[in-house]
Amino acid sequence: MKNLNLINPFTGEKLASFPVQPLEDVQKDVHRLHQTQRKWAKLSLKERVHAVENAITYFETHRDQIARDISEEMGRPLHQCQGEVNGFFERARYMISIAETTLASDIIEDSDEFFREIQHVPLGVVFVISAWNYPLLITVNSVIPALIAGNTILLKHSSRTPLIGQHFEQAFSQMLSLGPFVKNIVVDHATTGEIIEKLAIDHVVFTGSVKGGHEILRHTSKKFLQPQLELGGKDAAYVHRDADIRRAAESVVDGTCYNSGQSCCGIERVYVHKDVYEEFKSYCLELMKSYRLGDPSSPETQLGPMAQKSAVDEALNQVQEALAQGAKVLCGGDGYTIKEGHFLKPTLLENVHSQMSVMQEENFSPVLPLQKVENESQALDFINDSDYGLTTAIFTSDRNFAKNFAADIESGTVFMNRCDYLDPALPWTGVKNSGVGSSLSKYGYYGLTRRKSIHFRK
Repeated sequence: MKNLNLINPFTGEKLASFPVQPLEDVQKDVHRLHQTQRKWAKLSLKERVHAVENAITYFETHRDQIARDISEEMGRPLHQCQGEVNGFFERARYMISIAETTLASDIIEDSDEFFREIQHVPLGVVFVISAWNYPLLITVNSVIPALIAGNTILLKHSSRTPLIGQHFEQAFSQMLSLGPFVKNIVVDHATTGEIIEKLAIDHVVFTGSVKGGHEILRHTSKKFLQPQLELGGKDAAYVHRDADIRRAAESVVDGTCYNSGQSCCGIERVYVHKDVYEEFKSYCLELMKSYRLGDPSSPETQLGPMAQKSAVDEALNQVQEALAQGAKVLCGGDGYTIKEGHFLKPTLLENVHSQMSVMQEENFSPVLPLQKVENESQALDFINDSDYGLTTAIFTSDRNFAKNFAADIESGTVFMNRCDYLDPALPWTGVKNSGVGSSLSKYGYYGLTRRKSIHFRK
């Protein structure tokens, strides 16, 4: 049996080793999850909510260890990982708070002659395939509402962050002693496909690359499953001439550099009105030069290493290609190592154009290309000239302008004067190659349940 060795990307030390499971073992897990799910779904919603509320106290009790695990697994500064734990509770508690109203049946008629209603019933066993860049937050988006809705979870976490998958399994392992509620597995890509095609999986939630999304669709099509896919982004920002320029620069730079740029909704291209371009560029340059890179365990560190060396290489290839086509590096543009960690300096580019790969392909690094635009119409054309549509940020002091501009933007979320944030009250969704379906909000529950029509004649 093969083993997955978990390596700290900064120190190069082996953190743990996990046996890679064969399909036969996972089949047994799925069988047990179905047994639990049938009993779990028969409980009242109030009972399920109470059980989940009790279970998530595990994350409070173990919050320091969880933050350390995230930092050591994928290289993010420890103090930022502590913030991810806080975000976990924000999302979990919100989804719990709306469960009663969201999952209540829709009563269509209750008359002397008929009773008609629409029920929101669980799907069964949900296969959650999670990602490493925000291993706690991405997973909570599906696990909490899926459980409350009456499902159980087969969880495959990223090979870079399997410790977080273990925490989810442990947190829900003792709920009501009904059996397993979340089963964390370690399998290879081939087995992942076999799980979807051959085992009794009722729904798939996948977070990952566009290529991975196509693979999931290929597998789910064999069973007519409709997966939820959260895929890539090439998120844009537009800085209008009436924006608070300093505030806009601070938000955009943070949106680009946070988590070393390894965010699906990070800002990867910026269009700036010509009247404020130089001022905005100056602020961005000042901010990006000030970042402190280093040991993720240090409270002074703002950027840790990239999760893997190949990410640095891919980002620098895009930068070099842009330079060959006339772009200019204002800061950064190179990588270096500390211990075993591979770092990419925050990189600011100008003189870019829309045909460059750095403006079209997902970068997933702290690289910020700036493009000057003549007006908002040109900015809109550039923003929509993308195969992706996850989020877009508008920086302006005019709410009416933002509202009108947002109406024509092809993305799942449009921000005004902020970016790179998930509001649990709003559906997290994308268009084009950024995904299918929604997580969070009441629509997150709808994606994890099916409609059942009740039509009784009295």
